[in-house]
Amino acid sequence: MSKAPTARLDKLLANLGYGSRREVQTLIEGGRVILDGEAETDPAQRVYVTADLATRMTVSGVALDPAPGFILMLNKPLGVTCSQKDIGPLIYSLLPERWRRRDPAISTVGRLDKETSGLILMTDDGALLHRIIAPKSHVPKRYRVSLARPLDGSEAAALAAGTLMLEGEEKPLLPVAMETLSPTECFVTLNEGRYHQVRRMFAALGNHVDALHRDRVGGLALPGDLEPGAFRILGPTEIDAIFATPRPA
Repeated sequence: MSKAPTARLDKLLANLGYGSRREVQTLIEGGRVILDGEAETDPAQRVYVTADLATRMTVSGVALDPAPGFILMLNKPLGVTCSQKDIGPLIYSLLPERWRRRDPAISTVGRLDKETSGLILMTDDGALLHRIIAPKSHVPKRYRVSLARPLDGSEAAALAAGTLMLEGEEKPLLPVAMETLSPTECFVTLNEGRYHQVRRMFAALGNHVDALHRDRVGGLALPGDLEPGAFRILGPTEIDAIFATPRPA
């Protein structure tokens, strides 16, 4: 079993956004950093960076922020953007202010557009991010779709065929699974993530998406008690659930 990585205490806290190296050195030398019940007063002290570090260390009496290498799920509200290119409050404004100064930075795992709500993952672990979004991982995403006009009964077969073309593209969509919920509502499960894919594929079928909500990534479902704008850090079992889905034939 490999050993946990270590880091200088002052560099660790600076990278977690607690301040500049000089500022965190002052915190440490002032006895404000407690590890396993003991004050750590040497900024150069090396500590093991383990997943449980946040349960063992406090800074100014408050539990340490998550150690590097974490992932969280967030229930994205409507009107919030994932890109600075779009107008509106950024999704990062929903996180604690200090988290926005972390190095490595926290990034969204893919994007949801401004008018789409629901489950989005965020992480500072680049390898995990790329594993989730890599096509070879086959991590599907499920959306609840509300439509302007009633379904006519032909949509499920058209989406499952793998032949539907989007306007302006030359390659058909991969097969999409669809489950009808009501005359104007359905679930769709995608195995790729093209630009505004759900909205564009229903436009290609002669309908219009009124509301779009993502409720599942892989085998990980958005909990019903996670309010819009709220988030929580995932444990190992939940991370495993992201990849715990059958691969398409």
